[in-house]
Amino acid sequence: MEAKEFLGLDVGEKRIGVARASALAMLAEPLTTIAAEGGLDKLKEMVAERGVGALVVGLPRNLSGDDTAQTTTVRDWVARAKQAIEKPFFWQDEALTSIAAAKLQATNSKFQTKDIDALAAAILLQDFLDAPESQRVLC
Repeated sequence: MEAKEFLGLDVGEKRIGVARASALAMLAEPLTTIAAEGGLDKLKEMVAERGVGALVVGLPRNLSGDDTAQTTTVRDWVARAKQAIEKPFFWQDEALTSIAAAKLQATNSKFQTKDIDALAAAILLQDFLDAPESQRVLC
């Protein structure tokens, strides 16, 4: 993939956690959290400013892998985002990323000041980067 940078997105109804990773370093880091309302405009700016080549969106499902009401909300959001941002979008299972983010905050002083939504986005982005390219799923 020719991406200079990836953005990982933890999309919620009120907030979107954003993480970034260089295509060279392949290490995700929490970036910011933006309001969901008006968030697409902010993401468009970030994509242009940072040379983002692809976006990775956390796909919420329940523990048995079935879709939930939030899954539908995120799928609808991605459909709108793909019209606004002409870059590849990938899905990444986000199971337990919020729990992992909370645990990191509680146990590691390095992450205590990081926003939980951005931290969850970094975890799901790192999961994506660690997976073989053959397992990556386009939205």
